[in-house]
Amino acid sequence: MSALGLHAARVEGLRQRLSQRDLAVLGALHRVRLLSLNQLQRLVVADGSPAARTRRAQLLMQRLHRHGLVVRLSRVVGGIRAGSSGYIYGLTGLGQAVIDAGGPLGGRRRRIWESKPYFQDHLLAVSELYVQLVEQHRLGEADLLAFDAEPGCWRHFTGSGGELVVVKPDAYVRLGVAAVERSAFIEVDLTTETLPTIRRKCDRYVAYWRSGVEQQWRGVFPKVVWLVQNERRAERIGSVIRKLASDAQTLFEVGLLSGASGLLSGIPQGAAA
Repeated sequence: MSALGLHAARVEGLRQRLSQRDLAVLGALHRVRLLSLNQLQRLVVADGSPAARTRRAQLLMQRLHRHGLVVRLSRVVGGIRAGSSGYIYGLTGLGQAVIDAGGPLGGRRRRIWESKPYFQDHLLAVSELYVQLVEQHRLGEADLLAFDAEPGCWRHFTGSGGELVVVKPDAYVRLGVAAVERSAFIEVDLTTETLPTIRRKCDRYVAYWRSGVEQQWRGVFPKVVWLVQNERRAERIGSVIRKLASDAQTLFEVGLLSGASGLLSGIPQGAAA
């Protein structure tokens, strides 16, 4: 058997041995790219005492790691290594192949473990939003209809000079609350970008809104929600938004990461065409 055939056989063999929970873990990692053990536990190990849930999540991830399906990165917490509870996880090429071979999840290989810590922190913040929205969905507070992380949430349109322009939110979220659908482009801000950079991003969203592309596709333009770590940063980004044209200011909302799920389920819909 050729090397390619051996690989295909290994992939198929692993797929047959994996449980629905195993596949849910791989699917979640494909969706958001990086998850902490705590986040994974909240997503896929919902029953039992907190200690029991953590231990079961540890055993689950140890097994997937032994199979070569996930990569494990150690995190420093309080200046020391946090042990197995401090690991964060990404999907390996083999893990990607296991979920890809069955269908629609795409073939992109992303070597997250080679990225910088600040980028990993940013990904984990986006992942935390996803986990919070799943938890909110389970409680029946809001239906999670869509959560598209990068690059699936990116948008393309033609600029005023005929050039291709790409809008790169961190996520696109669509929620159902009662009989109303709410949608948002998410920008997670960890205070690493300058205010001029924030302004340029806002201007790009405004240009995309004025293009009408999203409204033709979705019928409505999503709210652009900046999620920040503290009130001081919220005020600074708010000051940037207040300098935009008055009609464009209504496209944007600023809130705290800690209250993101509640903010998204309660915000008014973005401006229509």
